[in-house]
Amino acid sequence: MDPSTVLRAGLLGISKSDKVKNLIENAPVSRGVVNRFVAGARTADAVSAVVGLQEDGRLATVDFLGEDTLDRRQASATRDAYLDLLSALSDRGLTANGAAEVSLKLSALGLALGADGEKLALEHARQVCELAATCGTTVTLDMEDYTTTDATLSVLRDLRADFPWVGAVLQAYLHRTESDCRDLATADSRVRLCKGAYKQPESVAYQSAHDVDLSYVRCLKVLMEGEGYPMVASHDPRLIAIASSLAGKNHREPDSFEYQMLYGIRPDEQRRLAKAGHQMRIYVPYGDQWYGYLVRRMAERPANTMFFLRAVATKK
Repeated sequence: MDPSTVLRAGLLGISKSDKVKNLIENAPVSRGVVNRFVAGARTADAVSAVVGLQEDGRLATVDFLGEDTLDRRQASATRDAYLDLLSALSDRGLTANGAAEVSLKLSALGLALGADGEKLALEHARQVCELAATCGTTVTLDMEDYTTTDATLSVLRDLRADFPWVGAVLQAYLHRTESDCRDLATADSRVRLCKGAYKQPESVAYQSAHDVDLSYVRCLKVLMEGEGYPMVASHDPRLIAIASSLAGKNHREPDSFEYQMLYGIRPDEQRRLAKAGHQMRIYVPYGDQWYGYLVRRMAERPANTMFFLRAVATKK
């Protein structure tokens, strides 16, 4: 097993550890470091981050952090947080033409709440989509643990009946994803392709970084050759170069696909791509539930871990 795979497995393991979570959250340096990768705790913080991104031509998709909700009131509170967020973004003129959209985790909207969980998550997501449509923007459904993939795609189909612009996220490390890309690479379909950031068994997911990269390229080819709108979620220079090459081979205009990166990761490259005329969208997380998000981001790619550790070492 290569070192990056071992590192990834270890990080994904501690993402569920309450002991490590409490240690990191209470470390004096942690909050300053987290602020580099998380916009803040409040809606106003997220709005401020989006303003800064749009000033130099970057787009945004905003995520209110939280997942695995097992309380109906919390699921409703998460929906309300997104409604407040969309209203605040719209009031500042930030949502026009989808310049700032939102990303939803269905587990945070009630997906895991028993037999009616999928119905409840769909209802909450629909309410968010209704307001997004009024605000002139879009919504993307995040993908989570592989056990929720079918339910997430089912909710996606239901939402797209009324809101065909709802985006999907597919994870390249799953064996099934190339087939899912073929199903979703249709006209007007928005698909964000990422590598994947959850610990998954070998029976359903590629385990080595090399195999995940190969799967990412195969999936990317399908999306670039299709009629939809690919969203290339990667910080890897090799994959970005491959995406650019595939876009050229398929005669895609710059506005027919986009690159996506995480808030705080490779900001100079983000600005370079935006300045070069590409659609460059930044995934902006906010809220207090940052721990699991940040650890999974480090697990996705060893370089992300180095960004974090360097920030800890410099305390800047």
